[in-house]
Amino acid sequence: MRLLHTSDWHVGRTFHGADTLPALVEVLAAMADRVRRERIDVVLVAGDVFDSAMPAGRHVEALTEALGAIRAAGAQLVLSSGNHDSPARLGANAAFARAGGLHLSTDALDPASWVVELADEHGSVHVVAIPYLEPVVLRAALPEAGIRTQADAMRWAMDAVRAGLAAAAEASGAPVRSVVLAHCFAAGVAEADDDAPRDIRAGGLDVVPVAAFEGVDYAALGHIHSRQVLAEGVRYSGAPLHYSFRERSPERGGWLVELDAAGLAAVTWLDLPVPRPLTEVRGELDALLDDPSLDGTEQHWLRVVLTDAAMPLDAMRRLQARWPRCAQVEWAGGAGARTGAAVRERLARRSEPEVVDDFLAHVRGEGASEAERALVLDGLARAAAAEAAR
Repeated sequence: MRLLHTSDWHVGRTFHGADTLPALVEVLAAMADRVRRERIDVVLVAGDVFDSAMPAGRHVEALTEALGAIRAAGAQLVLSSGNHDSPARLGANAAFARAGGLHLSTDALDPASWVVELADEHGSVHVVAIPYLEPVVLRAALPEAGIRTQADAMRWAMDAVRAGLAAAAEASGAPVRSVVLAHCFAAGVAEADDDAPRDIRAGGLDVVPVAAFEGVDYAALGHIHSRQVLAEGVRYSGAPLHYSFRERSPERGGWLVELDAAGLAAVTWLDLPVPRPLTEVRGELDALLDDPSLDGTEQHWLRVVLTDAAMPLDAMRRLQARWPRCAQVEWAGGAGARTGAAVRERLARRSEPEVVDDFLAHVRGEGASEAERALVLDGLARAAAAEAAR
């Protein structure tokens, strides 16, 4: 059996305010083409199918068309809900969809509903799609389970998965091959350099150990937007599009997982197109605008770090004249390199005129002139007089 591991489609998400739907439609169409050419049997989506619990109509239509194209290319689909999805909305008509080869797993409290039993020439394969597990919800519904963290929730889920696989093996008289989908933050992820989801922070509270996935042939993880390998059979595929400049891997695609009679046979990477690459440049504004080495990047998503001694005026407009998709500008030159904490500490020790002088130095790289200082002092004196007259 050949399965394509994907995740985090985030249909409806924007990139720094720009619509990404046309690019995502392009990538998902390419995915359907790869399914046909690579003779893929199953496409997995490990959570965060939509970016919102209430997706717009055009986002629902785009997803429906993409799933239909993949199904027409010959693959069944297994989707689990992520923390961005509404389980009720994503799982609507799940029983009807199953008849057409689309399997939706959204009920976190019903492990039996997570199991999709498929088959190839070697026998049965259990694809177990664990929906996103919210510890607070599970703790309220299952007080006896002692669930406090994401790790506790995943241990509970994987215990149920292993028990189900053991029962299936006993019934069939042979081990059952298995693939698990899970949407979580797993130990070993290099989170500092990636676009970790908005509700996840490293530090131990919601980290799931890799060992939690023992007992299955392959764990298809979602929640992190760049591809990562935690173990041979435990991987993140990343998102099909870049959704942040912090995402670590420039490539986009999915893992082609091959199962033989004994279990996991091979895992290889399948590239998908990158409609608009990410580019980061650093330097002084005028030099960047005239830099011939940057020819060909005009249609990239661009992040710019300016090193001018003074913050240039109207920098974004000037940059977008060359790079229409310039999305982020940061000034790191002169006084702009100071951290906010350092500025606050400095302000706490300054008089009001000095605070104004520091502010001007912070935003433009040089303090007030003598004429400006005179105006500031006059304005402060007038304000003090008005306050005293009240």
